[in-house]
Formats: sequence, structure tokens, C-alpha cells
Amino acid sequence: MTLTDEVRSFNRFYTREIGLLNRRLPATDLSLPEARVLYELAHAPETGRTAAEIGRALGMDKAHLSRIVARFRARGLMQSRVSADHGKHRLLTLTDMGQKAFAAAEAAARAQVDALLTPIGEGGRERLAEAMRDIRAALNGREAEEGDWSLRPLRPGDVGWIIHRQTVLYHQEYGWDWTYEGLASRILGAFVAEFDPVREDGWVAERGGAIVGSIFLMKSDDPAVAKLRLLYVEPSARGLGLGRTLVATCIGRARELGYRELTLWTNDVLVAARRIYQAAGFRLISEAPHQSFGHDLVGQTWTLDLA
Repeated sequence: MTLTDEVRSFNRFYTREIGLLNRRLPATDLSLPEARVLYELAHAPETGRTAAEIGRALGMDKAHLSRIVARFRARGLMQSRVSADHGKHRLLTLTDMGQKAFAAAEAAARAQVDALLTPIGEGGRERLAEAMRDIRAALNGREAEEGDWSLRPLRPGDVGWIIHRQTVLYHQEYGWDWTYEGLASRILGAFVAEFDPVREDGWVAERGGAIVGSIFLMKSDDPAVAKLRLLYVEPSARGLGLGRTLVATCIGRARELGYRELTLWTNDVLVAARRIYQAAGFRLISEAPHQSFGHDLVGQTWTLDLA
């Protein structure tokens, strides 16, 4: 199925789920366009908004909007006055009756969505909210803003999710096969089974309740040397400085714990990650070809002096 087909399929599903195929919205006598105009008027400045401003905000046909405005005025939901700043502009505001109509429509809409969400667990709701934010950002032609995420400690379920997401992303972006999941599972399985809170740590980056990145600080056989492991950042959160923040957090914690050196192993195809390491002061000390995850790769060892 192509992306176009996916979007159309989702639209058919969602419009059915929230009742947009009905002539009127649930528990109101308003059509969807009327409800959207009512919403814009309810959230307008106290001085009001012009019909042209509402039309631009909604991308609505001028003639269609004019008919809705006329119906609202006839029903006593809306009033207008001449703008004090521009004699040719008429500012539209809701009457008391219009405010009551909006409150009833808003309550009905919230009740409908609450009923839709009630069967969904907390985790599912968080994923749903994050997916909606990502869709809105992508269609608006912009990414998330820098700093709209936060770091937190590990929680139950995080490790399995991180293994899953890294494997899926590396397959999508580099064509790595399912055997990468084995490597990530061994590394994080040992980390969990032998976790030493005095010498190790881990962080998860979260946005809107969804995981968008992670990094781990792990001990090595040498008590003076720590390892930076499994840095990953979701595509929706890239380019915002999150990778740099995760690496800086790991470096800072390694210094706090008294390590003299921090090392990491990566592959040369992970260009963005290597740039972050290099900018943080890591030095490439060795590299060697290997065949892993269904590809011929070049493994690299980088090190950072913490003294």
C-alpha cells in the first residue's frame, strides 16, 4: 500500500469513528463547518475577528463561510460591529446564546472523544498522542521544537522497547537484518542482569509520554574505563540537539563516577552519531571491517579522556 493509500484509508476510518459522515455532529444541530466556525469565534480575541481572518484560518471558501455567518446571525448566535481601527472591517463575536451553544458543542465533542479513548490503556494513549503530534508536524512542514523533550531514568518496559525500536530503525535506514536484535539484546540483557548502580546508568528521552531516544553508561573490565552504549534518537526528534544532550549527559555522569576514560564502539555508516561523538571530543583510535547484520561494515572504536 502506498502512502497515499494509507492516508486515504486512515481518513475513511477516522471520519467513520468520530461520526463525520453524519449530517450533524453528535448531540448538536451543527454541521462540521459550522462547529469549526463557532470554535474560531469562541477563541477569538475579545474584540472579535473578521470573516476574512476566520476564512484564512480554516481555509474555507468565502461563499460557504458567508452563508454560515448569516445563519449564525439569524439564530442570534453571533453579532458584529465596525472595527475601530478600520472602518471597512466588521468584527464578529459570539452572543451569550452563541457562547452557550459553543459550550454545549464543546462538551458533546469532549464526551465523544472520551468515549472513543476509554477502552485504550495509558500506553496506547501516549503512543496515540505522539503519533498525532508527529502527523501534524509532518503535514505542517516542520519538525518538533528544540527542548520539547525531557530525560528520565529507566522504567520497566523501556529496555525491551529500545531494543525493538533500534532494530526496526536500523533495518529501515541501513537494511540491517534481524540479527542486530541479538546484539542489542545481549548488551542490554547483561546490563539489566548485572546492573551496578554505583558504576552504571541509563537515560530515556521522552516527549509527550513517548520514548524518542536513549543512551547507556556501562562499566568495563577496567574499573577506570566506562562504555557509552546504544545511543539512539527517533527520526521525529532528530536535528534538535537531543543526541548531543544524551551524549553530554553520559559523559557528565561518567566523570561524576570517577572514570578516567569513556569508550564506544560504532559503525562507520552511523554518520550522524559519529559527528556527535567527534564534536564531544571523542577520538577514533581503531577501525576494522566485519560482516554483521547482513552487511559488510567497518567497526570503529572511539575514546574520550575524562581526566
